[in-house]
Amino acid sequence: MPFDPSGQLVVIASPPYIASTSLTNGWISASSKLLGIAMFTLPPTVTPRAFERLAEIGAAKQGKALRIAVEGGGCSGFQYQITLDAPQGDDLVLEGAGEKVVVDQVSLPFLTSAKIDFSDALIGARFVIDNPNVSAACGCGTSFAI
Repeated sequence: MPFDPSGQLVVIASPPYIASTSLTNGWISASSKLLGIAMFTLPPTVTPRAFERLAEIGAAKQGKALRIAVEGGGCSGFQYQITLDAPQGDDLVLEGAGEKVVVDQVSLPFLTSAKIDFSDALIGARFVIDNPNVSAACGCGTSFAI
């Protein structure tokens, strides 16, 4: 299947056979009746190290998941909110090693093809997000622009 540079899966079909927009389990699909093209947004991925850290914290034992949200704010326009929270009904749920990472539907488009990892560096241990959609970041690294 072909992918465009933004990380979207492109499916070509003859018009007018594809003409819908839907959101199912975090997979957003939209198609154009005129062009006969369907685009599927690729969800973020979570590294094994991030799931391992969640297991060390005991998030699942507490009934919690790592919530990744994108909010307006910071000097560049957007910032990540990373918390332990209970999954909600419309969240995208990413599972591994018995642990969960959740993303709300509003934040999901901002995290297309992002990678959620855990870093344990000299400057501190934290969950980090490698987001290919970011066009600029502030000097302190806490906010970004798309």
